[in-house]
Parts: sequence; C-alpha cells; structure tokens
Amino acid sequence: MSTPADPTAEPTADLTAEILRNALCVAAEEASIVVVRSAYSTFIVEGADAAAAILDAAGRLVAHSASTALIQCASLRSALPYVLEAFPLTAMAPGEVFLLNDVYQGGIHANDLLIFRPVFVNGAPAYFTGTLIHVADLSGLSAGGMASDAADVLLEGVQLPPVRIATADGLVDDLVRVLAANSRTPEKLVGDLRALIAGANVAARRLEEIIDAHTAEGLARGVDGYLTHTERRIRAELAALPEGTYMGEYGLDDGRRIRVAVTIEAGPPGAAPSGAHVVVDFDGTDEQAASPVNSGFSQTLGGVMYALRCFVDPSLPMNEGCFVPVEVRMPRGSLVNCTWPYPGGGRWATVAAAEEAIFAALTRALPERGVAASGILQGFSISGTARPWLHMSFDLGGMGASAERDGPDATGALFGGGRNIVPQVEPIEARLPLRVEEVSLIPDSGGAGRHRGGLGTRTVLRMLEDAQVDTRGDRLRRPPSGAAGGAAGRAGGYYRERADGAREPLDAKATRQPLRAGEALVVETSGGGGYGDPAERVPEALRKDLADGRVTPRERT
Repeated sequence: MSTPADPTAEPTADLTAEILRNALCVAAEEASIVVVRSAYSTFIVEGADAAAAILDAAGRLVAHSASTALIQCASLRSALPYVLEAFPLTAMAPGEVFLLNDVYQGGIHANDLLIFRPVFVNGAPAYFTGTLIHVADLSGLSAGGMASDAADVLLEGVQLPPVRIATADGLVDDLVRVLAANSRTPEKLVGDLRALIAGANVAARRLEEIIDAHTAEGLARGVDGYLTHTERRIRAELAALPEGTYMGEYGLDDGRRIRVAVTIEAGPPGAAPSGAHVVVDFDGTDEQAASPVNSGFSQTLGGVMYALRCFVDPSLPMNEGCFVPVEVRMPRGSLVNCTWPYPGGGRWATVAAAEEAIFAALTRALPERGVAASGILQGFSISGTARPWLHMSFDLGGMGASAERDGPDATGALFGGGRNIVPQVEPIEARLPLRVEEVSLIPDSGGAGRHRGGLGTRTVLRMLEDAQVDTRGDRLRRPPSGAAGGAAGRAGGYYRERADGAREPLDAKATRQPLRAGEALVVETSGGGGYGDPAERVPEALRKDLADGRVTPRERT
C-alpha cells in the first residue's frame, strides 16, 4: 500500500521556487541599478539604459533585470558560448571578467559592451553574471558609433572578440589603455567599463548569498524547475495557435526586404502541448548590404522572440524556457545574419522589419489579432566640434493599431532598453551645451482606421555650441503601413532648423552634418498605421480624438 502524498509538499516546493525566482531577478535588477548609478555617460545615467542577466554554465538564460530588452537578453545568451569557446570553464579562475562586442559572436555592435563574470560553485564555474550597456564612444567614423556611412564593420568601431578584461587583482591595464586610446571620450569609456564590472560583481555576490541560503543543489534544482515550467507554459501557448505555415514580409526604406515563413506545429499526436514548437525561417530575405542596415544573428533572434511573445501570454517570464521550442533559421550573409566584414550597427530597421514580417504572417493565422505597422526607433547623436562632448538618444514612433484597439503613442514596435524612454530635460541641459525646446506628440500622425495608429513625436534640440549630428532612421520614405483597409501613418524625418526658423531636411542616415550654435535639430518620428476602414470608426472615438488634440478637424476621419 502506497503512502499518501504529503499535502503540504507541493505548496512548499512552489513557494521555494518562487523565492528563488525572485531572488535571482532581484540580483540582476540590483546589477543594472549599480551600472546606471556608476556610469559616466549621460545616456546611461539619465536613460537608465543598462541590461543585466544571470546565466548558467551551459549558456542558459536564467533571469534578467526589468530594464533588459529582449534583444539584449538574446545577445547576452548568444555571446556566452563564444566566451566559453575562447576561455574554457576548466581554465577560468575566480575574479576573472570577460568582455566582447563582436556582432558575429553574439554581440550587437562596437559600442555595446558585454561583460561576463563567472560564479564558482565547488571550485568550478556554475553560473555567469552579465551586464551590457552602450558606451559613449569606441572609435569609428562617427562619435557614439552612429556612422550610417560605414561600409564595413571596421569603420563602426574597435572590434573585440572575447577577451579577459579583469582578474582577481583588478583591471587588465594594458587592454584598458588600448580601449581608452580609441575613444573620443576616454574618461567616460573607462568609467562605463568599471560600472559594467561593478554591476556584474554585485550580481555575483548576490548569487553566492543565494547559494549559501539554499545550497548549490537547491539552487540548481530551482533553476531547472523554473526553466522547465516556463518551457511548458510557452509550449501550451503555441499549441493553442492554429497549425500551419504562414508567410510574411516587410521592406526597408532602401527597398530591401525581409521575408519569413512561420510554421506552427503542435507536435506528435497526443503529445501536445508538450511537443508544440515553432519554426521561423527567413529564407528568401535579401542579401546583406555594405551599409549598417544589417542585423547580427543575436539581434534577429531577439526580434523573433519579441514578435512571438506578442501572441502568447504576456505574463510568461523571459528565460531559457522561452527559447527552447523556437527554431530560427537565418541564412548566413543575409540582412538578418550578417557576416564579416559587413556592418551591423544599424540593425534596428532590419530587426523591426523582421518583426513586422512575423506580425504579417501571424495575422494571417489569427486575423482577429492582426496589427498594422509601427513607427520605429529613430536614433541620433550630437557631438561637439570645438571640444569633446556627446549626446546620444532615440525617439520612438507610434505603434500600429490592432484589430482590437488604437495604437499606443510614442511606443514603437521594439523597445530599445532603459527605464526612461525620454530622459529628463533638466539633467541633459545641465550636462550638455544644448537646450531642449520641445518634446511633443504630433497631431494627425497616426494612420486613420477603425482603430487609429499611435502618434509620433517631435523633439527640438537647440545648440548652444557648434556641433555635428549623425542620424539613423527608417520608415521615413515608406511610412508604417496600415492593415485591413487602414491608412499608413505620417512619415517622420530629421531636420536642421536655422536660427531664423527656416527648416531643411536631413537625410534619414546623415553623417557628421554641421549644426551651428543657435541652430536646432528637429526629430520627428513616424506615426503608426491604422487598422480597418476609417469609415467604421465609432463617433465617440472621433470626438475623443478631437478633444484630446490627437487629430485636427480636417483630419478627423
């Protein structure tokens, strides 16, 4: 006769797992806060743009900070295997810290530095803490790594394969001096680098405290259970989607196109939902270009995960369990998987187009959950000419409307990271020789439809010293398209505003364009596309749009 199960066993196990999960997430969160508070670059400090994660020695993503975007998760997860290839676990020593930025080895681009610190258990590395930020400057044609005319990756900045940046004795000074010598703002670069390491060290200490409290075996069981539970949940979500293969595509302003086939499979009969999985195949996507419009494989992977998560339970935690049932096929040498020496710094347009292509494919599978195209991140950097200073930022366009609701304003389809999407005006003006004259929504910029696209934004930055600007945008010549009869959003743009108020357009990918003292950079982002026939918009929604100033009387439909 079997012994009855203890009715308290399962709740206790669940409680312990939840305590461990939260402890790991808090450790990553504290790391990201340490990086922000220790960093030197204005964009990091004021935008709170720092990613942090905990991974295990098998390269699995375990937990991450709240400010870590999906593309950053994908990069940290994708880069660690290359670190382990260059520095085997058996050769690592306590206190070592590793650094890379190589886009072909899981990195993002030259200015995004990834830090990994091993955490030892019983004398061997069992976990890694990772941090990631966009440092102020690391060489390249333009300050801040924004050169839109870089024809190869070497023109984007210093390339770093996995290297040892610190030991138990401190920083590897020779390497730090080389990096500083290749930066227009060496003090900020070294300060940011120290901040990254400080964050990874704090997360490592917290992880060691968790191990002391729960034992190494207890933590390992908790991690396995947490990841398995997430995998089970996402497979159940995928099993609820209609099986089949669905096609989608989306184009860039330069005419290049991303094509995708999304295949949803429930698994063998009787195995669902445990066998459900999805294959995302970019076969047919245009070849890579000799300009920074390409995406490294880790960034495309992040875009895929974002797009798929829009069709499953949003409460799903983001960890290795989400990646397991997703197979992504990215042809080497294509826009979505560039190879040396093709540049990958301007990946945003391609990653966002990959997302839109997946949205289009899954809209065919689930027309009741369809969505129109969105305005995307429009990056820019302003740098001093008489003395070294740098302001980097990005503004987001309106999100496309869906079959169910209007698109959110100033949100875009892919969030770039950080907690503050619009940094506070006062600290920027206190740190830099410029004045922020306007940050506003643009009326009538959202595409008309049964549901209206989200509005784009206008930002006006007045120069107090001579400077130069680099821009990097897309969906400006070809604004975000509507869906199901909805209208396209209003195209954005970049402009130079003279002291007398005259305005002239800058190219969407301008490089090192002069801005004289008294002139302003005007950044306008694209509105999201509308969804459905505009004639079907309910009168109450039209009246509210007018009352809120989102549309003007002449554009009320």
